Amino acid sequence: MSLPVDERWPRAGHWLAAGPGERPVDLAVLGVPAFGRSLRQSGAHATPPAVRRALHHYTTWCGSRHVDLAELYPWDLGDVDAPDADDGEWRTTAAAKTAFARARAVVAVGGDGTVTFPVVAAGYRFAEAGLIMVDAFYDVRDGVGNHSSLRRLIDVGLRPQRVAHLGAADWLVSKSHADEVAARGVHLTSRRAIGDRGIDQCMRGALDVVSDAAAGVHVSFDFSACDRAVAPGSLDAVPGGLSASELLGAAFAAGRDARVRSIDIVEIDATADAPDHRTVRLAAMAVLEFTAGLALRP
Repeated sequence: MSLPVDERWPRAGHWLAAGPGERPVDLAVLGVPAFGRSLRQSGAHATPPAVRRALHHYTTWCGSRHVDLAELYPWDLGDVDAPDADDGEWRTTAAAKTAFARARAVVAVGGDGTVTFPVVAAGYRFAEAGLIMVDAFYDVRDGVGNHSSLRRLIDVGLRPQRVAHLGAADWLVSKSHADEVAARGVHLTSRRAIGDRGIDQCMRGALDVVSDAAAGVHVSFDFSACDRAVAPGSLDAVPGGLSASELLGAAFAAGRDARVRSIDIVEIDATADAPDHRTVRLAAMAVLEFTAGLALRP
C-alpha cells in the first residue's frame, strides 16, 4: 500500500488484482496455503499472500521477450480456506475445478507439496494426464504429506510413463526411492544432467515424453530443487540446486507450451525467507515468466 502509483510503471500486482471483468480469463491464480502435513514445521501458509505482495515490485512488461502482460486478463480466486482440514483437499479440488473451467491456464501457489494432488485431480483425467515434477525429491513416501504426492497420483491411476521428473538432488534422494521410480518407468533427469544439457533442452525433452497425454500436462515447481542461495525460504533446498535463471527458464518453457494447462509453485516458507524476500520474489517472477510464455503461445 505504501508503494507509489505511476501510470508509466504499471505494477504486476495491480494487474492481477484488477481481474478480467466480463472478458475471457487467460490466467487463473489460486492460493493454497497448505502446511499442516509437512514433514518439517513450516510456515508455507504465509506464502500465497506474500507472492501477491511481491508482484507489486515488478511491472507487466518483459523487455527481452517483448511481452506486456497487461494485454492478458488474469483472475485471482484468492486462497482456499483451511486446506489442511479434513475436507480441505475437497475444497481445494473444487476451487481448482472452477479455475480450470474458466481459464486457459491455472497457477496454484502453495503451500507445501500436498497442493499438487488436488490440483491435478481437479483438472485432469488421471489415466491420460501428463505430469512434470521439478523437485529435489521423488515424493513417493507413504501416507499423505508433502513428500507423497507422486505416489498418491500413481496410486489413483496416473501412468508413470507419463511422468517426467527433473532436478533430483544428490544426497537428498534415497536409493530405495530412486530404485522405485526407475522401476515404475518415470522419466528421470537429475540435477547433474540439467547442468550438462541445459534447462531448455531438458524441459523440451520432458514435455515430449508426456506429450501423448490427451488430458494435458501439469508442471509442479517444488522450490526444493533450487539452489539454497536463491531459495533459502525452501526448507529442503541445498547448495548446488537450480539457479534462479534455470527455474525461470523452466517456468517460461511451461507457459510457452500449449500442452501445459497448469502449474503449481510449492515448498516455500515465506516466514523463513531471507530478509530481502528473495525466495518469494523468485516465486513471483516464476508466475510472470509462466504468463509471458502463455502470452506467446501460437
